[in-house]
Amino acid sequence: MEEHNRRNALKIGGVLGALGALSAAGSAHARPLWTWSPGGSVAGTGAGVDPKWVWDPEADDLVASLLDRGDVPRVNELLRTWTKNSQPLPDGLPADLRDFLERARALPSWAEQAKLDQAYDFTERRGLYLGVLYGMASGMMSTVIPKEARAVYHSYGGANMKDRISKTAKLGYDIGTRNAYRPDGEMIVTCVKTRLVHAGVRHLLPRSPHWNEVAPEDIPISQADIMVTWHSLATTVRQNLEKWQVPIPPVDSEAYLHSWQVTAHMLGVDDEYIPASWAEADAQAEQVLDPVLEPTPEGNNLAQILMNMGPDSGAFSKALIGAFTRYVLGDRIADWLEIAREPVYDPMLQTLWPPFIAARELGVHFPGAPETYWMFDEFLRQSMLFYLSEGEQISIEIPQSNRPS
Repeated sequence: MEEHNRRNALKIGGVLGALGALSAAGSAHARPLWTWSPGGSVAGTGAGVDPKWVWDPEADDLVASLLDRGDVPRVNELLRTWTKNSQPLPDGLPADLRDFLERARALPSWAEQAKLDQAYDFTERRGLYLGVLYGMASGMMSTVIPKEARAVYHSYGGANMKDRISKTAKLGYDIGTRNAYRPDGEMIVTCVKTRLVHAGVRHLLPRSPHWNEVAPEDIPISQADIMVTWHSLATTVRQNLEKWQVPIPPVDSEAYLHSWQVTAHMLGVDDEYIPASWAEADAQAEQVLDPVLEPTPEGNNLAQILMNMGPDSGAFSKALIGAFTRYVLGDRIADWLEIAREPVYDPMLQTLWPPFIAARELGVHFPGAPETYWMFDEFLRQSMLFYLSEGEQISIEIPQSNRPS
């Protein structure tokens, strides 16, 4: 690493100077120059700085200090008891952490509880579809987002993917609950703890020689990276629901977007990078998500772990997971991930999935064998349970090391 990392360069040389000096430091498949206008954001204005060079300085400095002071084990133990949005913070927390958490837990002034309530109503009616898309579309897509795949693989969570997935799934579960952002909900706590985890990874991962050998950046999880993940979730799910011709009234569409807008803010993303509409989200995703997708050894390893978490047979088997991944994400990504073609399931999905969705929506007879209808329906249910089930108490904690060598 250079004597001054990129964050220091921004502080010392100014944004324009740093961007000019470091413009050649990207990967061979660097994404295009940032041109998305902050006029299309929930803020409606902003400096327009490329989020690739923006991190979370308040959280980063705090967590770096906690790690350097040796406070993280005690902090993690205390924060295990903090689970509800309005719950008082536990006694004994360091003063600087307490002050940060009180600020970070506040919803943005533009948050609308009526829209958040509507988002739950939408999730309740469309939960089966959301569950399968969070897993098969968003989850598998994450393995071909190079920066995300490398960060996950080489950080502490990469050594225990079942635990890592459960913590990611908690966010997907919490955002879909009735009281997600209400006082008795848990989404605010989940977001703020995830923000601390991101800060911990940003402090620790640059110390990993394994990550440094393959990463094109000096500091992981920029605000651009967070928005890439955001689009792999919210934008990708909405696009697939439209592709499946699932009817989504405007009030539902706007509410679902709003829930993810609030979530981005609570994860520490500056408002000038959060799209104000689905049209703006599509435009941003076209610039920041689509061009960066490519295979990596780390991502392929993670994909195989995800594929093998299902049973050997049945409606949530590895074979059907693979076929559905190919159906949703396409041949290019499926081939990157070395997902075998399925001579039975691939043509079955291509032929019967659209009429299956239509039959579910219209309440008419499915033009296929009852066994096929059952299998598709069970796949939806099992996906939702696997990726969105609350399960055991899940504790999101600040990491203290990278992936064990």
